[in-house]
Amino acid sequence: MSRTHRIAILAGDGIGPEVMTESLRVLDAVESKFGFATERSEALVGGAAIDDGGHPLPDATISACEASDGILFGSVGGPKWENLPPDTQPERGALLPLRKHFGLFANLRPGVCLPSLTHASPVKNELIPNGFDVLCVRELTGGVYFGSPKGREERDGETVAFDTMIYKRSEIERILHVAFTAAMGRGKRLVSVDKANVLASSVLWREVAIEVAKDYPEVELEHLYVDNAAMQLCRRPDSFDVLVTENLFGDILSDEMAMISGSLGMLPSASLGSKKEGSDLYFGMYEPSGGSAPDIAGQGIANPIAQILSVAMLLRFSLGEADAAQAIEDAVAKAIDDGYRTGDIATGAASEKKVGTKEMADAILANL
Repeated sequence: MSRTHRIAILAGDGIGPEVMTESLRVLDAVESKFGFATERSEALVGGAAIDDGGHPLPDATISACEASDGILFGSVGGPKWENLPPDTQPERGALLPLRKHFGLFANLRPGVCLPSLTHASPVKNELIPNGFDVLCVRELTGGVYFGSPKGREERDGETVAFDTMIYKRSEIERILHVAFTAAMGRGKRLVSVDKANVLASSVLWREVAIEVAKDYPEVELEHLYVDNAAMQLCRRPDSFDVLVTENLFGDILSDEMAMISGSLGMLPSASLGSKKEGSDLYFGMYEPSGGSAPDIAGQGIANPIAQILSVAMLLRFSLGEADAAQAIEDAVAKAIDDGYRTGDIATGAASEKKVGTKEMADAILANL
C-alpha cells in the first residue's frame, strides 16, 4: 500500500456500534479497490465511556483523535444518562468539547432526497419530482451558543436568563470561504442566511458575505432572512444548492433540511477545522445526522447509510481519497435505485426489498 491514513473510530452508544461495523466493512472494500490503507484506533465516547470510566470524553479518546488524520464518530446518548448533570451527559460532555478541542468550526451537512425516495419526503412530491441535493454549511464554534456573558441572575426581584450572540469578522470570513469553496465544486449558487433586519451580528455577517463574494465571481450569492429561508426550504428545496449560516440558525435549518429529505438515517455530516499545513485537506469529525436511537439498538434494523456516507466524507475531506468517496456514494445510490430499503425509508411497495442493517450494507458492498 502506497498510502496509509490514521483514523480514530468512536462508535458511541445505541445503534452506533452496529452501523459503525457496517461502515468499516465498506471502508475495507474501498481500501482494497483503491490501493490505500487505514490504521484505526478505537476509543470509547459518550455513554459507553461514562459506564467504563465515569466521563463521556476520556483523555485516552482525545489522544487517539490527536494522533489521527480524522475522526469517524457514531452516535452518543440515551435515556440511561439523561439524569446526569448537563455537562457530563454524553452529548454535551463529548461532542461540544471535541469540537472545541480541535477547532471544528465548519459543519457540512448534506440534505439529499434521491429521486427514488421522494415518497419519503413530507414535501409534496409534485414539488420535487427529481428530488433535491442541498448542502448546509453551518458555523459551529461562535454565536449565541458560545458568546459571553451567559447566565442567570436576579434583577428587580425576578430571575433573568441571558445569552450573547457575538461574531468576529474573522469567524464569519472563514466559514464563508468554506461555503464559497463548496459552491464552486457544485452548482456555483450560494444562499447566505441571516436576520440582518433585526440583529447587529447579522448586519456584519451580510457585509462580510458581500465582501468575500468578490473572491468568487463565478458564484451567484443570494441573501435570505432565516424565517424566509425556513419557508423556502419547505416550498422549493430543489432551488437551493449551498446554504451558509451562523450557529443557531444552522442548527435549526439543518434539522429542517434533514426532515424534508425523508430520513435522518440517510444523511451524514462533517465538522471541519482548519486546512492541514501545506494541504487542501481538513482535519474533521464525521458522523451521522441522526441520534443513537436506543429504542432499536441491537435489533439489526437501523439504517447504516448515514454512517457509510460519513466514511465517504472522511475520505474526501480529510484523507484525499476522492475516487473512493465517489465510489461509495454511487454504490449507495444504486442500492436505493435497486429497491433496497430499511424500515425508515420503506413504503411497503411490492417492488421494494426490505432489509436490515447488515443486508443494506451487503447491497452497497455488492455495488463496489
